[in-house]
Amino acid sequence: MKMFYSFLQISRNMHQGNQTTVSEFILLGLSSQAEQQKLLFVFFLGMYLVTVVGNGLIIMAISLDSNLHTPMYLFLANLSFADMSSISTSVPKMLLNIQMKSQSISYESCITQMYFSIVFVVIDNFLLGLMAYDRFVAICYPLNYMSIMHSRLCILLTIIPWVLSNLVALTHTLLLIQLLFCDRNTIPHFFCDLAPLLRVSCSDTTINEFVMFFLGLSVITFPFALILFSYIRIIRDVLRISSTKGKWKAFSTCGSHLAVVFLFYGTIVGVYFFPSSTHPEDTDKIGAVLFTVVTPMMNPFIYSLRNKDMKGALRKLHSRKMFLFLMPQASKLLFSS
Repeated sequence: MKMFYSFLQISRNMHQGNQTTVSEFILLGLSSQAEQQKLLFVFFLGMYLVTVVGNGLIIMAISLDSNLHTPMYLFLANLSFADMSSISTSVPKMLLNIQMKSQSISYESCITQMYFSIVFVVIDNFLLGLMAYDRFVAICYPLNYMSIMHSRLCILLTIIPWVLSNLVALTHTLLLIQLLFCDRNTIPHFFCDLAPLLRVSCSDTTINEFVMFFLGLSVITFPFALILFSYIRIIRDVLRISSTKGKWKAFSTCGSHLAVVFLFYGTIVGVYFFPSSTHPEDTDKIGAVLFTVVTPMMNPFIYSLRNKDMKGALRKLHSRKMFLFLMPQASKLLFSS
């Protein structure tokens, strides 16, 4: 992290020379009223804890249950890690600002926060596409599933989204640090997001906005096309199954993933393609809350409630925790007697 800060500072100095720029930003948050600030603190702290615990349990369950060491759950573990990381880039700083009654964030911290928020939102998008492809192979080519989704391919498909998401975030970051931020350092947001930062810059942001639109469209289009293709093929093949039980079993394996897909892309469509009559800043806040807080919190519930294998793994994890807790207690009783 220190190396990243140093890189930002050196790059900033190289691009901006002796021109005056801000050293910190002011995050206005979601509300300026003291009573609402207290409610927001409790509300977001609760959602943050639920998200971290829920996704953490999914990662632990997948790691400890050998029955879940399959491509589908490898992608799910990565999705849970990305969700935990996504909410951790924004909410803890917001909670700290509310608690400390401060709204400031340094330039380097702001750019770093923006970088990682882009990384984890983009990787969520890619992972949803890969999970759809995995379900397509499992349902349409069940006999060849293990030969197609072999370990080397799964590792490669896991690494590629992380590389691409970092490249997207790095592109936006390198373009952003070339901009000047003069006397406007107030961001009407609860964390440093790309669009609000571009609005407060006193430089020409035409290139930044074009790249944001082009990369954003590319990042959304390819995974969504993969999801659409996968489920068209899945539906076509499932409808050919004669038994109703067989159809239901095939569709049930996709239920959890489809619910997450609808939640993720429904947010994109609802916020960015059909915006309400609110101001752009309010739209950014709504979208950011849904992407960085609500969706990561809901994913563990969706996968644990609709997935029998995951339920079983979580029960085993709970039993193992109870066993580890009861063993020391039993030992104390034995030795004391």
